[in-house]
Amino acid sequence: MVELKTGTDSSRRIHGASAEAIQTTRAEKAGPKFEWHYGRVTHLGSFCDVGVDREVTIVWEEGGVASQQGDISDAQWEIFKLAFMTSGRIDVLSDLAGEGWMYDYRFLEAAR
Repeated sequence: MVELKTGTDSSRRIHGASAEAIQTTRAEKAGPKFEWHYGRVTHLGSFCDVGVDREVTIVWEEGGVASQQGDISDAQWEIFKLAFMTSGRIDVLSDLAGEGWMYDYRFLEAAR
C-alpha cells in the first residue's frame, strides 16, 4: 500500500492492489475503533410538506433495518441517491458502539 500526499495537507492519494486493500488502509488511518458496515438502500423519500425533509431505509448485512427521517445532509443525500439508483449498496465506516453505527453517516460511500 502506498500513500501519496499531494498539494495540501487534506489531499491524499492511496494506491493499492485491490478495493479491499484501500478500505483496510482507510480504516487503519481512521483509528483502531472504526469498523466497516455494509448495507443496501431499500427506500428513499423526500417530503416537502410535512416538515420531514428526507428519509432513507437501509437493510444491513449484519442484520437489522435502519430508517432515518430528517437530519440527512445534502452530501449524504447525494450518496444515498447514487447508491439507490445503481447497486443499492452503501458502506459506512463508524466507531460507534451498539447499534449507533446504523445511523452514523460521517463516513459514507456508495458501492458497486
